[in-house]
Amino acid sequence: MTKTETHKYALLIPTSMGIRLTPVNSQPFHCSDTFKMQATSAESNVASVVSYLGMPVKILTAFVKGSPISHFIKDNLKSRRMDFEGREFEQGGPWGYRHQINMADSGWGSRGPRVHNDRAGEVGRELSADDFDFERIFAKEGAKIVHLSGLIAALSPKTSKFCLDIARIAKKNGSLISFDLNHRASFWKGREKELSEIFAEIASISDILIGNEEDFQLCLGIEGPQAGGKGLEEKIDSFKEMISRVQKAYPNAAYFGTTLREVISANSHMWGALVTDKKSWEIIKPREIGVLDRIGGGDGFVGGLLYGILKGWDVAKCARFGWATGALATTMLTDYAQPADEEQVWSIWEGNARVKR
Repeated sequence: MTKTETHKYALLIPTSMGIRLTPVNSQPFHCSDTFKMQATSAESNVASVVSYLGMPVKILTAFVKGSPISHFIKDNLKSRRMDFEGREFEQGGPWGYRHQINMADSGWGSRGPRVHNDRAGEVGRELSADDFDFERIFAKEGAKIVHLSGLIAALSPKTSKFCLDIARIAKKNGSLISFDLNHRASFWKGREKELSEIFAEIASISDILIGNEEDFQLCLGIEGPQAGGKGLEEKIDSFKEMISRVQKAYPNAAYFGTTLREVISANSHMWGALVTDKKSWEIIKPREIGVLDRIGGGDGFVGGLLYGILKGWDVAKCARFGWATGALATTMLTDYAQPADEEQVWSIWEGNARVKR
């Protein structure tokens, strides 16, 4: 493959799409009988910030042939202004393939949200480079940034290889690689050595590395912030030291980021972030934000950060925009941010919640 000189897409993301069921009126799942259904995945959450703000996005995924849920997901991705492609798998009978189901309530006040994932038979576990024309996708079409998530990289042995194949090919063809580590203990159980090696290789060729303190420790073996009873703001120096250790271990990356969150109640969080481009730091001390539904806030941050990088902004502007798109996501019933325009996002950063007429 030859390195592409033009890029059709601003952002390209592999993902396993599914549905989320959320009780209405912020009720617990186990005692509800009325639910809102949405198409979802952590990775498409990230892409939504970029697509809603007018940049071309492509999703690589897998579908169940003839499934009404697949139909629903495709319609949703189109409504989010995203291109997509993926193999259509035969269901194989009632006990065959299907899309993941995420059962998640939003919590309220002192009652925290609860999430239960049902991923049995998930079609996205079959994602493979064999099902895509990588020559066309990466050498002819091209993407400025390819964003990978640790959720997909650890979902199954097939998807681990899929993400590694994408990272290698995208790098050869001039894409920046973004990697959000997203550690999930249940995905890693019994595969620790294998996944540590895969994650280390992806991280070694990544240009943008994102994760929280547990992600960097458990995925890459980087020592985290010092434990203790300090408040979140007082721990910022420890977080900076952790990021500095990541920089030394993975010197090829140009951007490093982490979010800071302290939960006051289900509806009120302290929200901050740290981002560096190795030349300067942008430290956003935790500020209180109102929360309708916390799920997707971290993905919203990543989406806003990547949007800023795509726009060529400096590190401070990228981080602030990411902070604000993360805060925006927590105000929405969907778990992805749907910014109307940049002005709306900057109003959130400025703390301006006055009516706009």
